[in-house]
Amino acid sequence: MERIAVFTSGGDAPGMNACIRAVVRTASKLDITVLGVRKGYTGLCNDDIIPMERRSVSNIIQQGGTILETSRSADFLTKEGRARAITVMKKHAIDGLVAIGGDGTFRGAQALLKECNVPVIGCPGTIDNDLYGTDTTIGYDTAVNTALDAIDRIRDTATAMERLFIIEVMGRHVGFIALQVAIAGGAEWVLLPETVSDHEAFYRRFEQGLEAGRRTNIVVVAEGDETGGAEKVADSLEKLYGIQSRVTVLGHIQRGGSPTARDRVLASKLGAAAVLALREGKSGVMIGEIGGEVVFTPFDDVITKRKPLNPFELELMNRLS
Repeated sequence: MERIAVFTSGGDAPGMNACIRAVVRTASKLDITVLGVRKGYTGLCNDDIIPMERRSVSNIIQQGGTILETSRSADFLTKEGRARAITVMKKHAIDGLVAIGGDGTFRGAQALLKECNVPVIGCPGTIDNDLYGTDTTIGYDTAVNTALDAIDRIRDTATAMERLFIIEVMGRHVGFIALQVAIAGGAEWVLLPETVSDHEAFYRRFEQGLEAGRRTNIVVVAEGDETGGAEKVADSLEKLYGIQSRVTVLGHIQRGGSPTARDRVLASKLGAAAVLALREGKSGVMIGEIGGEVVFTPFDDVITKRKPLNPFELELMNRLS
């Protein structure tokens, strides 16, 4: 293993830069040349590749986003696009790839592996925490803390105004962020893609709270909840029960900002492990962390197996609300 390339793909996540840094510096210590692919698979198809060395990743561990930038490449989904990417890799004599991203990134890596013999290792970079094979993904902890900070601030005004606030967080297919911030933020209700929302149950809880003297209510909604998001939840509560509320959609604020210490350490650990895995001849696997230990999960499992919410945390939310 003499020359490897690293890229970020799909949605950006805080900690991606820390992962890039770990890849470059670990490879440097092993006398492996590192190339950076800009804009993910788009850059691989278009030969947008730059040399990287220790100084090129100085002072980036605390930065959000990704210095290599990212994209979603429709071109790479075609066989012709992947053929161009393979030609580019041959041109640069690339012996291995480190792909940092989520489900779509690893689907692309799996397709590439079927058409060329360059080994690929994946690092889980997504705020959604929806990848099987790791306890947490790079960026998830930062996103949770960003959303929690916003909820704490909203609770201040909710208390002052005695209002119900409905807060939408990211999570099109999974409710990991929503569940975590609902518990940590002391929310009265949470709506998740994994569960069926019971508006009648919330109304009863809301009425009981009013009778008990509670004047502040926080509801957390994952954007992928079957109701259709926070605005539709608010409309439904008003039409069915006459409950008025204020809606806040946190949106892409959850993707930005400086990564937490936990995300920086996780990203550093997984980036370094990816380089070592390539040197050991591994390929077609995602590097993850389970129970504090580095583990390898085949792309097939990462893509096809669903990561469930923690059932105890679901019950905890019901008990504490």
